[in-house]
Amino acid sequence: MKKVRKKLLIITVLFFTASYAYAQEKWSLALRPSANFSTQDLGDATLNNGFGLEFTVSYNFIEHLGAYVGWGYNVFNSDNNSFAGTGDTDFNETGYSFGLQFIHPLGTSGKLSYLIKVGGVYNHIEVENNIIEAIIADSDRGLGWEVSTGLQLNLNDNWKLRPQLGYHSLLRNITINSMTTEVDLNYVTFGVGIAKIF
Repeated sequence: MKKVRKKLLIITVLFFTASYAYAQEKWSLALRPSANFSTQDLGDATLNNGFGLEFTVSYNFIEHLGAYVGWGYNVFNSDNNSFAGTGDTDFNETGYSFGLQFIHPLGTSGKLSYLIKVGGVYNHIEVENNIIEAIIADSDRGLGWEVSTGLQLNLNDNWKLRPQLGYHSLLRNITINSMTTEVDLNYVTFGVGIAKIF
């Protein structure tokens, strides 16, 4: 009986060790700052170039394909008079992202891969008047979409550099002083992220 218990213990340890080893490199944490370039006015507000920051967690459920979820913050400034009022205004987009991520090696070295992401966002837009330093409006959260492509460069076994170019779209209604304006926040985004694989 002791031999059986010992064998079961060894098999159990080997199973969990093998499962842990197999589970490695399925998860990743990524942080990506970005420069954002609006493709159109937001209502009648002309947007200057913006910036953003995104944090994502992903899990590969098969070798090259995985799902991701994340949180992001993007801000655009407008210094013209618009539906949002007079003068200097920030439009802050914050919320969640989710979707699928495909990463496949280029060539046989395994040092460089291409990356494709397709997904949705569940975000809202806050309107901040910089003259009075206060948020004057907040749209409800709603669904939008995003796509991006890029490269993954292996820095070592666990750290990856990910330059990406993408497109982002969110349609929301913003109400200020009983006047509702439909706004379409569309922009091209470029960023270089760093990812930790585990």
